[in-house]
Amino acid sequence: MEQEPFLHIERNLQDVPKGTLIVEHHFDKQREQNLFTESFHTFTTGKGKMIAYQVFPGVQLSLNYYHAEQAGFRHDSHDHILEINHCRHGRIGWDFHNGTSVYLGSGDLALHSMECCADSAMMFPLGYSEGISVSIDLVKLKTLSLPILQEASVDIDQINRTFCRSDRSLALSSSPAIDGIFSPMYAAPEEIRLPYFKLKIQELLLYLGYLDPQTAGLTRYCSGQTATIKEIHALLTEHLDQRYTIEELSKKFLLNTSSLKEVFKGVYGLPVATYMKEYRIRKGMEMLKQTDDSIAEIAAKVGYETQGKFTKAFKDIAKTTPTAFRRNFR
Repeated sequence: MEQEPFLHIERNLQDVPKGTLIVEHHFDKQREQNLFTESFHTFTTGKGKMIAYQVFPGVQLSLNYYHAEQAGFRHDSHDHILEINHCRHGRIGWDFHNGTSVYLGSGDLALHSMECCADSAMMFPLGYSEGISVSIDLVKLKTLSLPILQEASVDIDQINRTFCRSDRSLALSSSPAIDGIFSPMYAAPEEIRLPYFKLKIQELLLYLGYLDPQTAGLTRYCSGQTATIKEIHALLTEHLDQRYTIEELSKKFLLNTSSLKEVFKGVYGLPVATYMKEYRIRKGMEMLKQTDDSIAEIAAKVGYETQGKFTKAFKDIAKTTPTAFRRNFR
């Protein structure tokens, strides 16, 4: 259970009202037209923050923090603007117009054109996420004289043809190369962020310029299947006092057991049983902090027959007992 990342995201969002997704600009709005213009609209039922920087003309980067189930984005459709998203913590998913869905876990990377996500929702299956988004206007990028790209003979037109196709998107699993590009950006001191981002964006473009377009990406799922999995998730999490077998869920939702297990893990990042154990303990933590219910009462509410079984599971996940957790919190 990622307690520290969750708390880190909460601290970054402590001043953001619920139902608000703010964009914090760090560029000269008078001198440079940007992608967060009047045509860019956001919404969420949770809360989120995007800290946006103008790195080069036509190239923008944002550090993103979300505590929400999803965030919606509406903007103009552009087939020449490449959207790149890196997931640091939590999970991020999209349902694309072609009927497929893709989900990123920690360290994964997604690439698609702004045409693919012109009116779409970014989903957060775990209820939180931290990541980086990069938007690159490839037409404008061609007009820039970036010596590193010229020396390496990076073909911007080839990047456009490979990653900005309207009929596909690419999602890559975490790798040392991806981690080496993105991880340092999260820790860059605020006073040097912009010049540091200039270096890292060129490193990213070098990586894309020599990335094999046939590289195997993350598994895509049918959007209909992921919708069914979300229904299953709702059933499981809204009725914690009940327990369902995979076979029972398979029959109820008309989805074979192997697909159910595979797609659930693809969306939520864990097998059903492991995810539900963590979910029950997370809800138990909330009740220990927010209520005066006895541990036995909380155990029953989150689906454990006895206080002893709840305590054992709690120690497995939280590395402490429910009693100690409540005492330390208060």
